[in-house]
Amino acid sequence: MPLYITEYQSLARANNGPFVSAGQEPNVAEQQVAISGSSTQSAAFNAKTGFVMIHTDAICALAFGDNPTAANNRHRMAAGEVRFYGVSPGQKVAVITAT
Repeated sequence: MPLYITEYQSLARANNGPFVSAGQEPNVAEQQVAISGSSTQSAAFNAKTGFVMIHTDAICALAFGDNPTAANNRHRMAAGEVRFYGVSPGQKVAVITAT
């Protein structure tokens, strides 16, 4: 099963008013990373990326950084969960299966 990564540059605004908890479309980039028993890294985030939306269909664990390694007992996400994370351009996310 893949981990879905949607990269955004900025937050959306409601009718040119306050910011809302959603990325401004169109997004900067999209990636999919296979979730397996070994830590797998995404491609580096786009130079314009300021935050990402992560969605997983499987229980997994994440790590972020320049050269991250995910461990199955840290930063767990439940199956079907969606989360937003602030990141820096050029960073990556790594994913591994978890229980």
